[in-house]
Amino acid sequence: MRFAISIPQFFADGEFDAAGFAGHLRRIEELGFDSAWTQEQVLGTMPQLSPIETMTFAAACTDRLRLGCAVLVTTLHNPVHLAKSLSTLDQMSRGRLEIGVGTGGRGRMFAAFGVEPERFVGRFTEGLELMKQLWTRPRVTFDGRFWQLEDAAMEPKPFQKPHPPIWFGGNSPAALRRAVRHGNGFFGAGSSPTERFADQVRTVAAALAEQERDPADFPIAKRVYIAVDDSPERGRARMNTELERLYGRRSETIEAAAVVGTPEVCERELSEVAAAGAQRILLSPMFDHAEQTERLAAEVLPRLG
Repeated sequence: MRFAISIPQFFADGEFDAAGFAGHLRRIEELGFDSAWTQEQVLGTMPQLSPIETMTFAAACTDRLRLGCAVLVTTLHNPVHLAKSLSTLDQMSRGRLEIGVGTGGRGRMFAAFGVEPERFVGRFTEGLELMKQLWTRPRVTFDGRFWQLEDAAMEPKPFQKPHPPIWFGGNSPAALRRAVRHGNGFFGAGSSPTERFADQVRTVAAALAEQERDPADFPIAKRVYIAVDDSPERGRARMNTELERLYGRRSETIEAAAVVGTPEVCERELSEVAAAGAQRILLSPMFDHAEQTERLAAEVLPRLG
């Protein structure tokens, strides 16, 4: 079992403290977390720093910590620019990058990004294939529906060969089967309750068997929104407020997916996530990030072995 922690990204205008942020990242590394992760939300009222720039800053502050995003909505990106940015970050971090990708689902404001809603899955799949080719081939000739290149080169390639690990997000059975076809691992969403995640893991296992892929080479992870609080009522109220800000609405399902309570409660519920199939758990505090990180490391993770 590996434990990761989210990187703070929620800062109001003028609130970001570079020295404090750097110190917190170094402390995450000292506490022994396996990796630290961002998430992506371009539009919305929640003041969230963008993931690639945040990970780049984090790479400069740390030496060992692996860095990832769960997930980049690659459908909304130009794959050539994105491949270049991620390759650069992998070089600058000396091979510490992990890449999470997802389609974003049908509810995105696709028109704001020049994306046709009825073609977003095809755009996602084609864009990922183009990025892989740019990362692995000296020159690329590509004749796709959305992008065309002729004898194009992109250097430098990623530090990791053939490229950084690619984790897939997704909820539907079709998305999970796509993850097995094209990805290196599955990352369950923080908005998915443990029972739904367990169903997703079973779908992934069936797809791995169908495609004759070794499950040992396809790790499974899950984000868990979490708050350690000796007053569960207070912690739950604060968590629900922050989740509403993040998602733009109240949702009983999302709120139920969050783990809130005493260290004993957190241990029990995280054990259930592990039993459902998570080999890596991404702990995502939604408030008091530094304090929560310390409490998780001191009071919860030692109980989980």
